[in-house]
Amino acid sequence: MKDMTGEPRRLGVPGPEARLRFEAEPRKVGPGPGRRLLVLDGEPAYELSHWCGTCQFLFQRLAGANQTLSLEGMQERLAGHLSDLDDDILDAFGSLLPEGDYLPSLLRVEPRLITPGQEGDYFNGEQVATWGLDGFWGLPEHPRTPYYRTFETVVDDVAHLYEFVVPMVPPSWNERERVEEYVEQMERGVVPTAVAVSTLDLCQPALDLSTDYYQHWGLTHFLLDGHHKLEAAASAGHPVRLLSLLALGEGLSEAQDVRRLPTLRTQPRQVRAARQAQ
Repeated sequence: MKDMTGEPRRLGVPGPEARLRFEAEPRKVGPGPGRRLLVLDGEPAYELSHWCGTCQFLFQRLAGANQTLSLEGMQERLAGHLSDLDDDILDAFGSLLPEGDYLPSLLRVEPRLITPGQEGDYFNGEQVATWGLDGFWGLPEHPRTPYYRTFETVVDDVAHLYEFVVPMVPPSWNERERVEEYVEQMERGVVPTAVAVSTLDLCQPALDLSTDYYQHWGLTHFLLDGHHKLEAAASAGHPVRLLSLLALGEGLSEAQDVRRLPTLRTQPRQVRAARQAQ
């Protein structure tokens, strides 16, 4: 079950009609944009990494992240192994998003459910090693949601890729019976497919004042469909397929960075060497 990446394509609807869109919040004081936001039905759902690229990588759940975006008529087609980049499915989920260029990929992911502040939490571990604690609060950044870690690997000597799958509602909201149904199906060899809109953010402090200074590549998949599937896969230790629509032009990255992603994901999973030495 290998990854599959297509060519960039135009998807979406006019911005005001999109249920899920990226916005820049007006800055309250001074020039320039305010927060980068992922907005659901007009309400801020996630705050994203700051525009400067030198602040910490971030996805932080806000009050607007309170519903999923599953589409009627798509459930049966996503219930099993999706073998290609189906145009009908791409167009259907593209209708939730603002018109723009998206890179579609079918990825194999093995999710691990992470609770903030506990073992495996990126924000409490790798991020603190590079940025330290928040200068005002004296605490790590906090995503305000459980999330999934799926993959990481070396980019080069000065950069490391981290991949996350972020739910639009916390796993505690999932229906237990549906999660168990997917677990049973996975035990029989079924590999269902989830769908996400994705961003790639490259973040690095302006100054080297840390114990582990390098550039963090954050590939973040915000779930549109598949919340029960991801939890089932994480609890049972099975893979799922993830249909990712990478929003080109919405992340803190350049075209040449995005072009490297398919090759990077063929590499073996590798944790940051500095962590291994600690």
